[in-house]
Amino acid sequence: MTKKLVVTFIIIIFATYICTVMNTKINLKQEQLFTLQRKRYRYNIMARFFFLILDLIAGKKHSLSKAKLLEILACIPYREWEIKKYVSLTWNFRNATKIDEADTIIKWSREAQDNEYMHLLVIHEKMKEEGIKDAWYLSPVVVFFAVWSYVLVSKIVKYVSLKAAFYFNAQFEDHAEHVYAEMVNDHPEWETQSLTNDLVKKYADVENWADVFRRISLDEREHGNNSFYFCGKPELIVENK
Repeated sequence: MTKKLVVTFIIIIFATYICTVMNTKINLKQEQLFTLQRKRYRYNIMARFFFLILDLIAGKKHSLSKAKLLEILACIPYREWEIKKYVSLTWNFRNATKIDEADTIIKWSREAQDNEYMHLLVIHEKMKEEGIKDAWYLSPVVVFFAVWSYVLVSKIVKYVSLKAAFYFNAQFEDHAEHVYAEMVNDHPEWETQSLTNDLVKKYADVENWADVFRRISLDEREHGNNSFYFCGKPELIVENK
């Protein structure tokens, strides 16, 4: 990765940060409709198999419990890439280009996993507010098995090909973007449910729960865009409307 590409990515990150901070500048409903109108990517065999397993465990229907499981898993690849690039910093401290590349991926991975964790907290708060109990597949035993299975897959893929890992994650994030956009459609009552939770307002300063989940959907698009960038497929990046 050249310094020019690193600078380009930093610009993307800065633009993403500005958009996140200035929620009022983004038409979240318009972005949701754009997601619903845009077809999903043609997922590869690995991604389709992963989504099939997820549907077999949690069912095809969207639910807050299923979204919580998605967010539990979503942090894992970013954490694995961060660790890998910290090792790279140690081994390549004499190589300025590799240091820049590793540092860029570390910063992105750290921000992305923190953002995914915030999604998990937000969904948990929504379930508490609604009085919804965790589904059976969110029991500690099942979650332990799911997490460590995904950790193992992420470790294997990152060592075989980091670009392949980024590409798989881009498909994961595209799937998540559409899931959240569809969930808002499935729950029209969210449009009139005022937001009073301080933790959730810290995440997104919006007026209702529908816009909270629209913001999550848009976050997933941004994660997917960054993953496409790093896997060498910038032509697949989706621009906001």
